[in-house]
Amino acid sequence: MRLHEPSTERVLVVEDDPGMRELLLEELRDASLQAEAAGSMQEALTLLDRWKPDLVVSDLRLPDADGMDLLKAARAAHPAPAFLMITAFGSIQQAVAALKEGADEFLTKPLDLEHFGLAVMRALENRRLRGEVQRFRELMHQEHFHGMFGRSQIMRELFEQIRVLARADGAVLIVGESGTGKELVAKAVHAESERAHAPFLAVNCAGIPSELLESEFFGHKAGAFTGAARARKGLFQQANGGTLFLDEIGEMPPPLQAKLLRVLQEGRVRPVGSEQEQDVDVRIIAATNRELDTAVGRQDFREDLYFRLETFTLKVPPLREREDDVELLAARFLAHYSGRLDRRILGFSREALQALRDYPFPGNVRELANAIERAATFCTGSIVEREHLPERISKPAPAQRSVSLSKVEDLLGQLSNGPLLPTLDELERRYIRHVLDLVGGNKRRAAALLGIGRRTLYRRLEEPLSDEDHES
Repeated sequence: MRLHEPSTERVLVVEDDPGMRELLLEELRDASLQAEAAGSMQEALTLLDRWKPDLVVSDLRLPDADGMDLLKAARAAHPAPAFLMITAFGSIQQAVAALKEGADEFLTKPLDLEHFGLAVMRALENRRLRGEVQRFRELMHQEHFHGMFGRSQIMRELFEQIRVLARADGAVLIVGESGTGKELVAKAVHAESERAHAPFLAVNCAGIPSELLESEFFGHKAGAFTGAARARKGLFQQANGGTLFLDEIGEMPPPLQAKLLRVLQEGRVRPVGSEQEQDVDVRIIAATNRELDTAVGRQDFREDLYFRLETFTLKVPPLREREDDVELLAARFLAHYSGRLDRRILGFSREALQALRDYPFPGNVRELANAIERAATFCTGSIVEREHLPERISKPAPAQRSVSLSKVEDLLGQLSNGPLLPTLDELERRYIRHVLDLVGGNKRRAAALLGIGRRTLYRRLEEPLSDEDHES
């Protein structure tokens, strides 16, 4: 029984024979597990409550009680540990009784240490699996906000902003990277508004041929152009009283931008080929993954329309800024796709979850959904493993350094420029903060660039200065 690195998992050995107790402790500690021992039921109950072990290994015969009583107490503990029962007085009836009470395995003396080691690792792995399944089930019952799931602070703030803006009736501009869920945000604004009973129509401005855009938006009279056999209502007339969502508005041609601005100002549209204008009552929600202010500077987008839209702006955060939501979203997608595939997939292994947490998801929530669909397709068991994920996630390429060596040398010179030279610890901390600034505060990306884990990054940022640091 060997582990490659120290484990945080705890094993409590309950055995009244001192020689056997020491043997089992030594075996467990050699496997890099944390291990403590008790010689009686009373000692075991104290450690069970105070130390909260992940696994209890107990003799069936204890000097002050029966091991079955300890098993029942362990099952009632929170969190409940895994349990291995060992006895020299084993019988089929005792084994069945122990397993019925929740023991993971029943071992008999004389103990085969190799078998014991395998049983310990199996029991700990089963407990981890039960924990993952329980967490998965809890995630499945998380409340959602109009189809959006998020428990991170940044998403809770977005949900509150949606509630506030929904009460207004002006145009809304939603900005965010591709795949962040801007249409879901638009639907949420509509659903929270007084227009919720009226139509919500969505159109991708980049998906309609430019020659058809005006007719698509404003409708046309019969005979207005070749092929217009009969009159047709445009999107504004169809959405009257409700909301029209204009996705990728940055792709809208300038001539149509001018007509859209006029609709926003006057609330009237003129169908193609008609001399008559029609009143419409439509709330416009626009979305873009482009920097519209930059497009205005290039004169690709009308400045007056931009100012009209950006009065009420919602920024949808990228997934890399929503670390607390990755597991929640992955659980929802897994339930969806495993249901469609008629598979009984219960959750993710620790390694798979870690790979998902470490990956920056440039394609955001859409990319995560696609990755989980692939994982559900290739998963043949009840748990998604790391190898079921796309290779870019399961085996990411080494992080590319964004600062050249010469720039680093220049930076070190700047950091050291002062009346007193900083200590190595302080220099390291300043450099970490500099890298954080370069990546916009993204701790996951900064840790990858620095070649350290995120926990190490947090620890080094939070460590107080030593006395030497203060003295220098």
